[in-house]
Amino acid sequence: HVQLVESGGGSAQAGGSLRLSCAISGIGYDGYCMGWFRQTPGKEREGVAFIDGEQTSYADAVQGRFVISKDHFKNSLDLQLTMLKSEDSALYYCAAVRLCISWPPGREDFHYWGQGTQVTVS
Repeated sequence: HVQLVESGGGSAQAGGSLRLSCAISGIGYDGYCMGWFRQTPGKEREGVAFIDGEQTSYADAVQGRFVISKDHFKNSLDLQLTMLKSEDSALYYCAAVRLCISWPPGREDFHYWGQGTQVTVS
């Protein structure tokens, strides 16, 4: 049974930081392509950051401000958010797939999703 559970969302002021974490169980953690997406009401879910082995990719809007990483000890996928802007407010989702067939991957590439954690920047 595959489970992805996000945590760490909340409220922050513009310019502040948050750290999101996605606890992953039920899959071979090391061999999977993973990523973070976000979505606001009325808009499509958009890719934020991806990691596959040693390579990472970021959306232009977050490049230089967000960092995606894996914590092998905790079996988690993390996203460090810094220099937050109001436009970063969204519901953030983590996702995983055994193999990313395109790079950067798109929403349709992922099989497993978490339920989301809300980030609100004021």
